[in-house]
Amino acid sequence: MNLSTSVVPDADLVDLQPTPERIAADVVAGLSTSPKRLPSKYFYDARGSELFERITHQPEYYLTRVEIGLLESRLADIAAVVGPRLHVVEYGSGSGHKTELLLAGLDDPVAYTPIEISRAALLHSVARLEGRFAAIEMLPVCADFTRPVSLPQPGRAPRRRLAFFPGSTLGNFDRDESIHLLRAMRDTVGADGLALIGIDLHKETAVIEAAYNDAAGVTADFTLNLLVRLNREIGSDFDVDQFRHRARYSTERSRIETALVSQRDQQVQVDGHTFQFEAGEAMQVETSHKYTDADFTALASAAGWEVADSWNDPEDRLGLRLLARA
Repeated sequence: MNLSTSVVPDADLVDLQPTPERIAADVVAGLSTSPKRLPSKYFYDARGSELFERITHQPEYYLTRVEIGLLESRLADIAAVVGPRLHVVEYGSGSGHKTELLLAGLDDPVAYTPIEISRAALLHSVARLEGRFAAIEMLPVCADFTRPVSLPQPGRAPRRRLAFFPGSTLGNFDRDESIHLLRAMRDTVGADGLALIGIDLHKETAVIEAAYNDAAGVTADFTLNLLVRLNREIGSDFDVDQFRHRARYSTERSRIETALVSQRDQQVQVDGHTFQFEAGEAMQVETSHKYTDADFTALASAAGWEVADSWNDPEDRLGLRLLARA
């Protein structure tokens, strides 16, 4: 997939992409904590988006394959429950393949607003979607969806808004962050709005760990590309060859914990700050929580939602949950 930024859709783009100053501030804040961490939201430059697409095609990475199958098999049920004339608001749209399934299966959707931090991925996705869905108004927003975003207003009034958050991306946030995001999502879609959320369910540790440590090493390249991006965009001097990818499942915390591990004692300069790394020191770059039904219901409730409907794949590997305001 070529994610050249020269691809420009006909839709008006609201561009709130983070500035280098914002990125640098986030990185300095993360490296100043103990243990050190980097924000996973900055994985998705053009190269990161391409690598993630490759991850989704790796045999070990069940998440995308299973969720697409689940959408295909249950979309008629979902469309019947959510109703017609929706303004679909997608959080972290990525390539838009799942979106294409959703928009094709809904009854007369009015508008589509993808909120995506990678401008290249956003433009590519919208350019492809508007070619197929000429009747749906495309209103893309390039922004960090973890912060409040004002939505563009479609020309044709929708019956309600539907937030779409597939890919088990919610699991990348800790509990407090997830509650904050779900509350913001509830406020964005309004009193009668709904949210369709993808969640990764508890399963065997070996299956989960394999998905984040593919044999081809694509996930490792994806993780290390974060350092490449930071060096390029904010002038840091991470020695990419002196860090390695590590992803382990914590049964205690019910989550994959992905880190970049320093291979030697070294210093890194970021925006005038010096950070010391010891050999073997792990810098956390992403977590991915796995849920039981009770876990997710409690999380949604804390954010002011209730689970209105639910669908799992036949092997209970992954689920879709429809949320309504409690």
